[in-house]
Parts: sequence; C-alpha cells; structure tokens
Amino acid sequence: MDNPTIGFIGYGNMAQAIAQGLVDAGVVRGHQVVACAAHYDKLEKNAATLGVRPLHSAVEVAVAADVVIIAIKPYQIDSVIKPLAHELAKPGKFVVSIAAGWDLKKYQDLFATEDGESVNSPDIHIQCTIPNTPMAVGKGVLVTESANTLSDAETQTFEELFGAISLIERVDTAHMNIAMVIAGCAPAFTDMYIEALGDAGVQYGLQRATAYRLAAKMVEGVGALYMATGTHPGAMKDAVCSPGGTTIKGVAKLEKDGFRGSVIDAVDAIVG
Repeated sequence: MDNPTIGFIGYGNMAQAIAQGLVDAGVVRGHQVVACAAHYDKLEKNAATLGVRPLHSAVEVAVAADVVIIAIKPYQIDSVIKPLAHELAKPGKFVVSIAAGWDLKKYQDLFATEDGESVNSPDIHIQCTIPNTPMAVGKGVLVTESANTLSDAETQTFEELFGAISLIERVDTAHMNIAMVIAGCAPAFTDMYIEALGDAGVQYGLQRATAYRLAAKMVEGVGALYMATGTHPGAMKDAVCSPGGTTIKGVAKLEKDGFRGSVIDAVDAIVG
C-alpha cells in the first residue's frame, strides 16, 4: 500500500506518540494522518503540532483512512466502532486496534448480528496490538496478536509502518495481557527507577538533569546490549560485578530489600 492515509479514532497520549514516531521517522507526512477526538478544540491544537488533519467524527476518519487505528478507551468501542462496520469492511482498508483487552475474537463478536453471522466479517481486516509510549521516539514495542485477518499485503504495510518505530513482538492471544504489562506498563516502573537514581545522584551532588541523563542513557544502553547480544541478563549483571567490588555491594542490598520480588509483585498487582 503506497502512501496510506492513517486515521486515528481517538487522539490521546498514545495515539499522539504513535503519530509523532511515524512522522519523525519519515514513514508518513503529517497531512497523511487524520484524527478525531471527543473534544474538537483540543484535537485541533494537538493535531497542529504535526500537521495532522482534525476531523469531527469517527465516521469521517473511517471514510478517509486506509489504516484505521482504534485508539479510544476500551469501554467506548462498542458504541463508537460497531456502527462503522460496513465502512471498515470496504476494500483497501484495515484496522489496527491499540485498545487493551480487545482481541480479534472480541471484535468479531462485536460485529456479529443477532443470528450469529458477522457483518461482512471476511472483509473487516483487523490486527490487535498494544503499543508503548517510546514509539514517539522510534524506540517502542508493539505487542501484536498472532491471530489476525490481514492479507499478506496488509501485513507488509503494517510491518513497514510500525516496524520503523518499534519492535513488533507477536504473541498468542492468551499472552497478550502479560506481554502488555511488561512492555506497556513497565515503562512507568522504569521511569520510577530512573527518577530514584536521579534522586540518589542529587543526594551526592550531581545536577538533577545530569543524573537523569546518565540514568536514562544507561537504561537505553543495557537494553541495546541485550538486544544486540542476547546475553542472559544475569550474566550481564555478573559481568559488572567484580569480586569484592563496589557493584556487588549494591546488588546484594537490592536482593536483601526484595528488588526482584517487588517487580514481580507489581506485575502481579496488574495481572491478578
């Protein structure tokens, strides 16, 4: 699909992060993106940053876009998206959902009629995903449901669009939720870690901005090192810990304080 128009139904923080990443990566230009949102005045202001075209309704987005990104709250999907079924089923369109908790089967059920037959179900092409905010700078993760109804050509377009700004990690439907927590929620945990390292740096005299830069680049680098080598994180940790050295003292303290257990507990609090 050459020069597709990208349409966002909903233009909140996550949608804006995706749009920012796509435009900055040169995958699309601002005028190739359309969006609608509940508050048009706010939408106009947010859209102007990238040259995105603001539209007044989900119907207008569905008509204008080749790739329709569902970026509204999960509880809004039934009322907003179901009426668009016939428009979404038109040739040359496919849907990318970024709504937590919505998988392919749930969308197929949404579009089903009372007699159990789907509304043009063979023609509504859907890929469910969960993104994270680092997509704004081309360093994201897009958790992607293995089950989908995209054609080969649509899959290629999907990967060309989102592969430029994220790691596309395909998982089965049963594991979408836990993958979402690790990739989509854990950035908040990591932000807290960076902030804590910044506080420690300030405590010992570093300027806060310097401490944050050091911590943030360190996190980025550790991730890049793993992605480049595939080395077990435990082995990477061991490589930094000299016998009787300074780093192992900090590692031992984190173990005593239950650092790893606290991280797992945080994940349990979301999943459970």
